[in-house]
Parts: sequence; structure tokens; C-alpha cells
Amino acid sequence: MLNFCPQCGSKLQPGFRFCPSCGGRLPEDLPEDVASQSPQPLPTSVLSTVSPMEVDSAGDSSQSALIRPPLHSTRQKTLSSTATDALDKKSLKSPRKGRASPQVKVQEEVKPTFLVTPQTPDKTSLMSPRKHKASPQVKDEEAKQTSSVIQSPPKCKARKRVCAVEPVPEGTVVCDQSSKKWKLVELLWQTELDLTYAVCQANQQADSNDCKYMLRLGAKEGPLFNEQNFHLRAAKPDAVEKWLKLHKLDFLGIPSCVGFGLHEAYRFLVFPSMGQTLQAVIDEGNGTLSEKAVLQLALRLLDALEFIHEKEYAHADIHAGNIYINTDSHTEVFLSGFGHAFRFCPGGKHVEYRQASRTAHQGNINFISVDSHKGAGPSRRSDLQSLGYCMLYWMTGSLPWSQLSQTSSAIAAVKERYISDITGLLSGHYKQKKASGALQKYLSNVMSLQYTEKPDYTLLKAGLHESLQKMGGSLNELLKVKP
Repeated sequence: MLNFCPQCGSKLQPGFRFCPSCGGRLPEDLPEDVASQSPQPLPTSVLSTVSPMEVDSAGDSSQSALIRPPLHSTRQKTLSSTATDALDKKSLKSPRKGRASPQVKVQEEVKPTFLVTPQTPDKTSLMSPRKHKASPQVKDEEAKQTSSVIQSPPKCKARKRVCAVEPVPEGTVVCDQSSKKWKLVELLWQTELDLTYAVCQANQQADSNDCKYMLRLGAKEGPLFNEQNFHLRAAKPDAVEKWLKLHKLDFLGIPSCVGFGLHEAYRFLVFPSMGQTLQAVIDEGNGTLSEKAVLQLALRLLDALEFIHEKEYAHADIHAGNIYINTDSHTEVFLSGFGHAFRFCPGGKHVEYRQASRTAHQGNINFISVDSHKGAGPSRRSDLQSLGYCMLYWMTGSLPWSQLSQTSSAIAAVKERYISDITGLLSGHYKQKKASGALQKYLSNVMSLQYTEKPDYTLLKAGLHESLQKMGGSLNELLKVKP
């Protein structure tokens, strides 16, 4: 009778203590029923898979398990691998270096992601850049940027500030663009924007009374730059001569610029001597002029305004400080001071009315037009309105807004109110006297002009000339500006 191994089912010979196939120890007293029982064949699924110990240690079934090795070698490998796994788990592998489960792997992969890209912004990202504590170098740079912003001119168009010009020592020699040298003989007067000197050519000796030229000196980028451009473009001597012949005039009060140039930080213009400013003449008198003298002045100035308007320019700053009277003849009246001149009709096309397109309130605040107050480009009507304010002031010595310490906007509002109330504008200043009919008629005409409308200069001059003739005056007689 054959015996079989209870572990692997191999056939045994009687007397064997160990199984020759699996090496397992055989029981000494093997029951007869067991020894004689034939082993059941193992299922195909068991033969095609590895042992449970291999699955636990590897976590996977290999393709080589389909070919079953000898039972003895398999058992040895299983025992050795089990012992090695146990040793690795307990002593050799640290917890951080151990092979983690899939769930742990996912958590470890997610954790670094949060460190690199936080879901909520940190304090640095929430703080405004201005609240960061900057280094001293950054602070210095920010301070420089801040100071530059404060010192730079604002973007909105406000009145420009020009620093007062420091007087240049008398006797200084300056050289113009044509290399002609001029010597500053005497400082005649000074304003906030420029200086006026009596000058002569450097190779000549003369005192202030003998000087036949005058020099105006101001900031390099100030109003004199604009005035220089005006004279070069619109008021050349040959253009003035041509106008005189065309209109059969004996005189036109546009000064001729005979030289210009730069001296250090200054710009200068040279003119033939024009005499004395009208403002100086008024200050020497009782502060007012006779109506006859005012009409004479207005007619001369209208001739000059018509000329520059035909050359597409508006003066934009008419007042007594920019008007000169020849003290030798007392018949010649010059209109000067074109620092705020505006080209209202470039290329024959009138500019559109647009407020704040230019610096507001430019010029003498008492005499500029409402358009200039609003920052619109001055046009022909602007100059004629300013001349009307001047005539009223010269006759009466005051204006509705001249004695009030108001803002520019408040003065502009008063002027605007009187545009349609000419009677009210005149009545408060003439008081018991009868208002000038010539001035009232003139103001009514110029206040009704449209922005782009061309004035009827012939009509305006005819009304003033008629009133002058009624007073027995004419343009050929001496201008009596002093009482």
C-alpha cells in the first residue's frame, strides 16, 4: 500500500521520515486512513497564482507565477522573502522612507502644492504697495518721485507762474542773432515778467536820453518767446509798409523788432525807442484821460488791431502797460506786448470755440475778455472787448470789478453779466455825468459779435471818428494825455 505526504501529496515509500519532494517532516504515526487517502487535485486558479505571502509582500501577481517552480524552492523563497520583509519593516526602513500607500501618496503630492501656490493671499499680497516698508534706497527714490510730482506743472491748464527776472547790470553787452552787439545803458522800468532797458550799439557812447533803442529782457521760455515768433511771422517791417500803402495810412502802431537773441538764461528783443507807456502817463496825471484823448487812442489802436487780425493773430492782453506813446510827437501810439498773442485763424480757418483749450485768465485780469477767462482761444472780438474795457477805465478811472479783491472766476462772472447790459456797465461809473455815446455805441457793437465773426472795423472807426470830430479833434493833432 502506497503512502502520500499530507502536505504536498507526493508518493512516499514506507519508512520515510521526510518528504523527498517538499522536505517536510512526516508524522511518525501516520494514520492509515490518511496515509492511504489520495490527495485532491488543486484548483486551476490556485495553480495560476502565487501564494498569499507573495501577494502580501509584493502587492502584485507576476506573470511568472503561471509556471509553478518546484515546491521545495518555492517554499524556501517564500520563507526568505517573508523574513526579509519583516526585517525591513521593523528595523531597516524609516517611517519617512517607507513605501507609502496610494492614499498617503496622494496626500503628500497635494501638500507641496499648497506650499507653492497658497489658496489664500498672504499679508504681503494684501497690503498696498505704499504700506510696504521700503529700504532707504527705495525711500529716497520715492521721495524724489514725490518731489518731482509736486514741482511739475499740473496737467490741468492753470495760470503759469513765471519767476521774477533779476536785473542785469547796466553796462552789460549782449549779442543778437545777427552778431550785432547792444549795451544796456539804463534800466527804465521793471515788471514781474520782463525788464526794459535803454540801449545803444556797443561801439557807440550815449546816455539814456540819447539812446534810440530799447531792449526788453525776460525769461528764455517766457512770453518773450511767443512775442518773438509773432514778430517773425506776422509783423515784419516790409509787411507793415505794405499795409500802410494799401490802406493809405500815415502811421501804423506796430513796433519793428530790429534784433533778438539770448543772454545766459534770458531772451531779449530790441525795438526802436517807442517813448513812454500809457500807464506811466496816466500815473503822472490824475488817473483819467479826457474822452477826446481816449477816442484818439482807440482809433490808432483799431488800426493796429485790424492789421494783426488780418495776419491771423489776436493780441489777447490789451492794457495801458502794453501801449506806448511817442513823447516827441505825441501823435504816434504803439501796441506792444505780444507775449500772449494767439493765432486764432491758422491757414485761413478759424479755430473752434472750446473752453479750457488754453490757459485760463491769461493777461491783465481787469481787461481781458470773457473768452480768455474761460480758457478759450482769444479771437477778434476778444481784443475789441478788451479795448472797450480800457476805454471805460481811461475815461472814468474805475471798472465794476477793478476795486474788488475777488477771484478771477468772480471777475469773469461780473464781466459776463454786463455783456448784455451795456447801460448798466456805464451808468455806475459816470454817476451824474452823461455816459459817452460813442463808447456806448462801440460796446453795443463789439459785445454782440459772434466768436468767429469778422468785425466791421470801418463801422467801428466811423462811429468813434464822428464823435471825435464833434469835439473838434482829429488824429493829426497832438495827443493830449496830460491835463
